[in-house]
Amino acid sequence: MTRPGSAGRAVVTGAAGFLPSELCRGLLARGWEVVGLDNFITGRRSNLDDLVVDPRFSFIEHDVCEALPVAGPVDAVLHFASAASPPEYLAHPIETLMVGSRGTHTGLDLARSTGARFLLASTSEIYGDPLVNPQPESYWGNVNPVGVRSVYDEAKRFAEALSMSYHREFGLDVKIVRIFNTYGPLLAPGDGRVVSNFVRQALLGEPITIYGDGSQTRSFCYVDDEARGILMLLESSWNGPMNIGNPDEFTIAELAQQILELTGSSSELVRHPLPSDDPRVRRPDITLARQVLGWQPEIALRDGLVRVIDRYRRERDHGRL
Repeated sequence: MTRPGSAGRAVVTGAAGFLPSELCRGLLARGWEVVGLDNFITGRRSNLDDLVVDPRFSFIEHDVCEALPVAGPVDAVLHFASAASPPEYLAHPIETLMVGSRGTHTGLDLARSTGARFLLASTSEIYGDPLVNPQPESYWGNVNPVGVRSVYDEAKRFAEALSMSYHREFGLDVKIVRIFNTYGPLLAPGDGRVVSNFVRQALLGEPITIYGDGSQTRSFCYVDDEARGILMLLESSWNGPMNIGNPDEFTIAELAQQILELTGSSSELVRHPLPSDDPRVRRPDITLARQVLGWQPEIALRDGLVRVIDRYRRERDHGRL
């Protein structure tokens, strides 16, 4: 039940992560009370610094694979707990699979017992190395179920299947956001995702590592756009999966060139073998988000990169890069 004067009470798992911490801020700005949970396997305590001083935000350090210790009414459960970058989920393969299975189960059980809506953070990785470009929600994907990346891909695919089973079996209000390559100033420099890697290397004058020939494509969505779309989905009547991402597609080589220009770096480009099962293309079809939510991204890649570079440059100047 929603409290008077409040948009509701939301539980956010993985709250110390880059994107979910931004969602906590967005929820608070919309009048929600927020309970965050994280066990800090990959989350950063510093992402919570400005949140913990808000009386409407509370935090529980907890492994979400165990029953969620949240008492009182709950209006929404946002399940974002998971390693999110290849180096992180490859370093924690079992934990990644468990948070996608057991962690999703505990979140769904909390939502069912409290009558809350449930929003699952899924990923463009459920499409694998797609044979269709752009990828609509109706595309089933091309995933290697036993490859090294499967610990993340299949965890999210299972989480989607479990969530929709709760929707069909119990009538649970389930929303699934398929997230495409989100970036922003709070992305940890050592996170391992391509934008953070390239900006850090450029600012330190290190070689920029490109895997493969750089012709593989990605679609980069600035965190403000991504969070806005996710919160619009949360507050909508939609059930099922929805792509939230930027449909502008860039090659990895083009991304590296933009970052070199914006930083003024003289870093050289160094190529390494393409990792196993690395997708060749990645671009969301956001027709559904436009039609249902009236959402589309507003921040161009170049403008978003400027914001990231400004933040990372300050971090470098303080010896934290």
